[in-house]
Amino acid sequence: MSIFIIAEIGINHNGDLGIAKQLIDVAKLAGADAVKFQKRTVDLVYTKELLDSFRESPWGTTQRVQKEGLEFGLEEYKEIDAYCKGKGIEWFASAWDLESQKFLRQFNLKYNKIASAMIVYEDLLKEVAKEKKHTFISTGMSDFKQIDCAVEIFKKANCSFELMHCVSTYPMVDEDANLNCIKVLRQRYKCDVGYSGHEVGLAVSYGAAALGISSLERHITLGRAIYGSDQAASVEPVGFLQLVGAVRKIEKSLGDGKKAVSHKEVTIAKKLRAHIPFKAH
Repeated sequence: MSIFIIAEIGINHNGDLGIAKQLIDVAKLAGADAVKFQKRTVDLVYTKELLDSFRESPWGTTQRVQKEGLEFGLEEYKEIDAYCKGKGIEWFASAWDLESQKFLRQFNLKYNKIASAMIVYEDLLKEVAKEKKHTFISTGMSDFKQIDCAVEIFKKANCSFELMHCVSTYPMVDEDANLNCIKVLRQRYKCDVGYSGHEVGLAVSYGAAALGISSLERHITLGRAIYGSDQAASVEPVGFLQLVGAVRKIEKSLGDGKKAVSHKEVTIAKKLRAHIPFKAH
């Protein structure tokens, strides 16, 4: 089974549809299977106190204008939907509230995503699971008890899912990756397990791919120095092209794990062992 590669655009478009389209182009060119966005209803996700507080940004000096500046509405998502269909690439989004999940239904998307921050939001998980769409569940900031609960919700709803090992620091330092948790999650929950990475660089993602993950999600950006909280933990276009190409090579290199003399080795073995007396076993 091929690793399902997700280019996480998230909010790295900075509310600019042109940037969003450029990032979709990057994902398609690299050979990603899908792009992913994030959808929030600002007044449901954040408190009035926070929204009224000071924050300097390209949109003004409050948290509200910054949060609203990063959100796409119906018209933008209609254009994204059409653009992705034209490019032949899937898109979906992680909803951060119930209204956002209901908003996304109108696009008849193939996949759902539970962000790490939302894995403890049981009402949202139930709302997603009842759609019966294959769902990627990120496990950052959670323990086994919380993951157990999420898995039970999806199993009870008979909704296809896979877990994604994730460490929710932005950017994540390599020594915190704990990639062996991929094997632990696979053994404990008897399901496919992917990797959602926030590290700088590509080596950790290569390591995850070599562990037989089912999916790989990395944030993409046009430039890590651009304004935005996720940009520093994202991969630039050239790096993302390199990442996808290398992951596809790693997939091919893993093989079936059976130890035998390959047909390509036979003539080489005869040549290199010609001086050794043959003994039948």
